[in-house]
Amino acid sequence: MLLYELHEFKNAAMLPAHLWSEANGLFFNLMPLSDNLWGRFLSAGNEIVERSTRVYIKPSFHIPDTIVIENGKERVCFIEESLTLEHPFCNLLQFKRMCAGHAIGNNHPNVLIVSPLSGHHATLLRDTVTALVPDHNVWITDWKDSRLISLSEGPFALDDYAELLLIFFEYFKGNIHVIAVCQPVVPVIMAVSSLAINDSPYQPKTMTLMGGPIDARVNPGVVNKFALDHDIDWFERNILATIPHYYPGVGRHVCPGFIMLNGFMALNIERHQDASFNLFKHLVQGDLESTETHKVFYDEYRSVMDVPAEYYMESITRIFQTFDLPRGKMTFHGEYIKPESIKKTALLTIEGERDDISCPGQTYAAHNLCSSLGENKKEFYVQEHVGHYGIFNGKRWREIIKPKIAKFIRRFDD
Repeated sequence: MLLYELHEFKNAAMLPAHLWSEANGLFFNLMPLSDNLWGRFLSAGNEIVERSTRVYIKPSFHIPDTIVIENGKERVCFIEESLTLEHPFCNLLQFKRMCAGHAIGNNHPNVLIVSPLSGHHATLLRDTVTALVPDHNVWITDWKDSRLISLSEGPFALDDYAELLLIFFEYFKGNIHVIAVCQPVVPVIMAVSSLAINDSPYQPKTMTLMGGPIDARVNPGVVNKFALDHDIDWFERNILATIPHYYPGVGRHVCPGFIMLNGFMALNIERHQDASFNLFKHLVQGDLESTETHKVFYDEYRSVMDVPAEYYMESITRIFQTFDLPRGKMTFHGEYIKPESIKKTALLTIEGERDDISCPGQTYAAHNLCSSLGENKKEFYVQEHVGHYGIFNGKRWREIIKPKIAKFIRRFDD
C-alpha cells in the first residue's frame, strides 16, 4: 500500500488552503474584527481551516525556568537542555537547573523518564518533566523520528529497546530512579530483570511504572480487543509503510505517526470533535485562556513521529496477543527474563481509574511478577477520575500523583 505517498499527497493538496488561511489570518489581525460578531465568526472559521490543514512539527520542551529550594531558600533557576548520550534511535536528554551560571541540585535524586515510543514525541511529557524538575535531576529518552534514521543503522526491535535502556542505566551506575510512562513499562521490566539476574551494580534504585500493559489480559479495553481481533498479517498489510526516497530513512519499514494519531483519536472521536467545536466557540467569544489551552494541547497531540516496524510488530504480538511477559515467556536476547529476580529495585505502579488505553489492573500486574520484592518495597496507587493522559499531565498529576512519586523516590534514595 502507498500509505505514505497518499498521506504526503493529501498534505500537498491542502497546502494552498493552508497558505490562504495563513494570509487571511495576517489580514484579520490587522483589521478591527473583534467588535463585529460576523467578523469574529469569519476569523474563527479561518483559524479552524488553518489548524486543520497544518503539518505539525516536533515542538520543543520549552521549560524556561523552575523554582528550586536549596538550603531552605527558593532560587529561580533557568532550565538548560543538555545532550548526555546519543544513539541512532534515541538521545538521552538532561534538564539542567542553572543558577548563576552553574548547575545546582547535586543532592537531589536522579530521575530517568522513559518516554513511550508510540507515535508521539517525548515532548508529550513536558508537564511530567516540569513537575519533577524542581526537586530532581531529570533526564528523558528523546526518541528520534524513524523516517529520519538511515536504513544503514539497522532495525530496532523490542530487544534493542531493552538493550538501549541498559546502556542508559550503566551511565548512572545504579544512582537512578526510573519512571516508565505507558508503553515502556515492558522493556523497563526486561532491562531491570536482566540486571537483577546478573546482580549488576547498575540496578536502578526504584522503578515507577505508569499506565502500561504489563498484563494486557487484565480488564481488557478497546486497544486490547482490537489487537486480538486482528491477526499479525492484517497489521502488516494495513498499518505498516515504507519511507519514501525523499527522507533520510528511505526504505525503512515503519508504523507511520499519522496512522498512530488516527488510532488515538478514534478512541475518543466525539471528545475530539467537541474540542474542535469548542475552539470555534471560544474564538468567537474571545475566550483567550480556553483557546490557548486547546492550542497548546493539540499542537503537541497532533505532532507525531514514525515508529520502527520491528518494534511495533513485536509489541503487538508479544505484549498484546501472546502476553509473553505475564506468562513467563518473555525473552531478552534468547534468554527468558525473570522479574522474580528483582530484589533491589523498589516498585511503584500508578494507574488511572478511567484509563482506556492501559486499563486499571494491567500495570498492577507487575507486583505479582516481581514476587521477590518485600512488601516494604512495593507500592501502588490508582488515581480517581482520570484517564490515560491524566496520570502524567494536568492538575491531578501535579498536585497528587507527582508528590506520591517524589515521596517514594526519596524513601529509597540512599
